[in-house]
Amino acid sequence: MVQKRTIGDLLEEARRRSGAEELEGHDIMALERFDVCTRHMLVFIVLSEEVHLGEKGDKMRLFLSEKGYRRLKEYQEHGWIEIKNHASVFSGHLLYDELGHDL
Repeated sequence: MVQKRTIGDLLEEARRRSGAEELEGHDIMALERFDVCTRHMLVFIVLSEEVHLGEKGDKMRLFLSEKGYRRLKEYQEHGWIEIKNHASVFSGHLLYDELGHDL
């Protein structure tokens, strides 16, 4: 019997085959991506455990509301995280600020 795979399974397989790094935080198809309040997706590196987002050095992806996005921008100003990439989120669709960045 053939086992059916979800879109998440297919994306994970494609990520592994491409050699792309697995990120901590939200999965690319996480439910948070489709929440009506979600407006931003950030990929960032944790520089300080002061923010309680992960371990120092972790590369993270989070889907965020406007309030959450502003908070993480403040964390970057304090030097606690380094934002590597940003995308606006509209109904689950991602519109990246700049293409070609390593995610």
